[in-house]
Amino acid sequence: MTLPLMIRFAKGADRMEQQARTRDVSFRGLYFVMETNFEPGMPVEFVLTLPKEVTMAGDVHIQCYGTVVRVDQASDHKGIAARIDRYEFLPTAA
Repeated sequence: MTLPLMIRFAKGADRMEQQARTRDVSFRGLYFVMETNFEPGMPVEFVLTLPKEVTMAGDVHIQCYGTVVRVDQASDHKGIAARIDRYEFLPTAA
């Protein structure tokens, strides 16, 4: 399932945010593609958006905290597999 994703991660002393898209999503983890370097074991936060076409209501945003478990190198991008350690649903805008 391809879904929009906002990734938050530490790069040195800086906190970075970057847009990405999922390739696969499950209850316990996800696989996403982007150009940024990640290492296995690296903590990662992300906001996953379930669109109204999936929820049959409005968009649902889920804040997830996880760990990178695998990085696949390709010529123009990296595929990152991350385990979801915990998550919480974000409140919807009124």
